[in-house]
Amino acid sequence: MGMGKDIRNLIAKRAAQEIENGMVVNLGIGIPSLVPDHLPEGTHVFFQAENGVLGMGSTPHPGEEDGNLCNAAGYPVTIRAGASYFDSSLAFGMIRRGKLDITILGSLQVSEQGDLANWIVPGKKVPGMGGAMELSQKAKKVIVLMNHTDKYGHSKVVKSCSLPITTPACVDMIITDLAVFAVGKEGLLLLELMPGVTLEQVTASTDATFKLSPALI
Repeated sequence: MGMGKDIRNLIAKRAAQEIENGMVVNLGIGIPSLVPDHLPEGTHVFFQAENGVLGMGSTPHPGEEDGNLCNAAGYPVTIRAGASYFDSSLAFGMIRRGKLDITILGSLQVSEQGDLANWIVPGKKVPGMGGAMELSQKAKKVIVLMNHTDKYGHSKVVKSCSLPITTPACVDMIITDLAVFAVGKEGLLLLELMPGVTLEQVTASTDATFKLSPALI
């Protein structure tokens, strides 16, 4: 089953806590695009998009969209004072030179080693890998936001990815509708349970092996 709006916003709100003043942040499509709506008042962040904009604001209200202003997925955006525009090659130059503090991406699977599989389900048509390959290799911190299980109830947090990998060992943090994990050299560390979720639920829904943060013991 798909995620309800409230759960999607809960995940986005938790991801927003990882963002600090002055950071340059790139957001993937889906749940990551909701993150700007959950930043505390007064947080000044530079949101970057691969199509060539730095300084995006929150989602425009219906009827207030500007047809010339969109993110890399083609969705309407607003801009903040001081925003700038440039071509895609400069946008990717920023990414490849490691200028991004955080990228927040969706994924189909993440392994316990931090492998990211987010670009294709074999046999299904996709427009291409997009910027995820560069973003996941070069951003200083990679955060994945996703449903904990797929529509069949299978874990998306896995021992090893069965889907084609975008980038190996790149994910630093996973935030799902059930839990928050840190990914390190030792594997997965369960940091937090989402509100109303039990450890038993997370264990039953997770294919990967994980350790518990001291705060949960």
